[in-house]
Amino acid sequence: MELEHPEHLNPFILLGIVNEKLRLTCNSLDQLADEMDMSKQEIESQLHKIRFHYQPLNNQFVQD
Repeated sequence: MELEHPEHLNPFILLGIVNEKLRLTCNSLDQLADEMDMSKQEIESQLHKIRFHYQPLNNQFVQD
């Protein structure tokens, strides 16, 4: 799997990677965006396509 360009991943695959990183290694969406070399807006836009949004309280993306 090509992880050098996460913006090109299927949104469902990206969701799994993002939520795992948020659970295990990243304390915030800002930290995740830096680690993945993507903007927060780009991550949120990709996951919005599959009706998920970031929930800061739980530090994860959840279904709308």
